[in-house]
Amino acid sequence: MITPEVIEELRGWFAGRLPDDVYTELTEVTVDREEITVIGRIAEPALADGTSEVERTAAAEGRIGEFRERTRGQRMAVAQEAEQRFGRKVSWGVTCGERTAIFTNVSAPVMTRLRQQERKVLDTLVEAGVARSRSDALVWCVRLVQSNADTWLGDLRDSLEQVKRVRAQGPDAPPQES
Repeated sequence: MITPEVIEELRGWFAGRLPDDVYTELTEVTVDREEITVIGRIAEPALADGTSEVERTAAAEGRIGEFRERTRGQRMAVAQEAEQRFGRKVSWGVTCGERTAIFTNVSAPVMTRLRQQERKVLDTLVEAGVARSRSDALVWCVRLVQSNADTWLGDLRDSLEQVKRVRAQGPDAPPQES
């Protein structure tokens, strides 16, 4: 089970194990059953005031590429140690300015059973050319939910709180204190 303590242990381990010159700041460590993703901040390229957005984006992409090549050996050594210790693959990412890039990461198969109505949704996405296969269509659906996740999950949490309040007012509820 992935508890807040597990995530704290991972953050602490990576913060202590990564060489000081890899990231300027360790910004995010996420984990699931298959993978640990480590993202850190690197310094932005020095650019003059008034530099165009196109030039800023190109400079950030160049800096990210340079970082990826320069630190590959260090990151691979740390990943190998972490994979043995934590039993999960390690993926890396970097934030440079406003741009975040995730390097090669795990693409894990997930099996599910879908009823006909659910399969029809996937088939419609395939027929419309949105996706090449049912598998791609399912990924598309997950990404759609993910892009709206903050709002949707916030609404879901608010609804759960309302359900708890209504249940607390039911006939088996303990008396409310005033």
